[in-house]
Amino acid sequence: MPFLLPLLLLMPQAYDPEIEAVMNRKRKEAVEARAAAAQAASPPPAAQATQDGLIPVPPKYAAPFEACIDAALDAPEKGVAFAEKWRIQGGSFYARHCMGFAYARAERWAPAIVALEQAAEEAERTGEMAQSARLWAQAGNAALAGGDATKAKADFDAALARGMPDGFEKGEAYLDRARALVALKDNDGARESLDIALVQAAKDPLAWLLSATLARRMGEMPLAQAHIARAVQLSPDDASVALEEGNIAILTDHGDIARSAWQRAVKLAPETPAGKAAADNLTRLPPVP
Repeated sequence: MPFLLPLLLLMPQAYDPEIEAVMNRKRKEAVEARAAAAQAASPPPAAQATQDGLIPVPPKYAAPFEACIDAALDAPEKGVAFAEKWRIQGGSFYARHCMGFAYARAERWAPAIVALEQAAEEAERTGEMAQSARLWAQAGNAALAGGDATKAKADFDAALARGMPDGFEKGEAYLDRARALVALKDNDGARESLDIALVQAAKDPLAWLLSATLARRMGEMPLAQAHIARAVQLSPDDASVALEEGNIAILTDHGDIARSAWQRAVKLAPETPAGKAAADNLTRLPPVP
């Protein structure tokens, strides 16, 4: 079909779900950090992770940690100042954690990486291996957001080396590691990490979305079709998923499915990168008879 050529030329540049995934992860951090502080009022046993993968802040640190996060949410520089003062007063790695969060809020990725890595090292020195693993993973996300995929991979490797238990959090670390490997153009390594992520975090639609995207880029179209179908099942109202569903459909000669998927993406989120890319793709389809 003649319209396929310009469409296929467009696709690699139109939209990358990995990029939006980085920013989505950063937006979630504020919610997660505050939830961790709130859970400290009635924490589970120290070695037991909560259902959503968070390990709560001990009561000793809960109030200043929440105050520090609130300061960072109000203005990143306030969070940095609060964290620095608290660190001197004995805030342990929780103070450095908040400092990294504050720098990340300001998109100052280099100091955010340093603060989070230092927090991870301090947590390990105090025997808090689970917290250390989480902080290494956060450092990796900061590095990825800052465009340093090499450091991101090293940080994710450090997180996984701390012995994360099986489950969602471990799956997310492998998923993030895969995104770093994609940025490093190591598609085979990314495939291996994603395969683990799909087992450990099987209910995360982003894992299936990125797996489908990678399969499409590697020309593994049956795998791409199967994994995007799972992503659609888990997240039918996600414009990024709908966009990729259309991308895969057009490459497997299912033009009607592609049109429907891209129309859904536009309807769901017309002002997002995914919605705009879908709208652009629709202009390259021939008119409906």
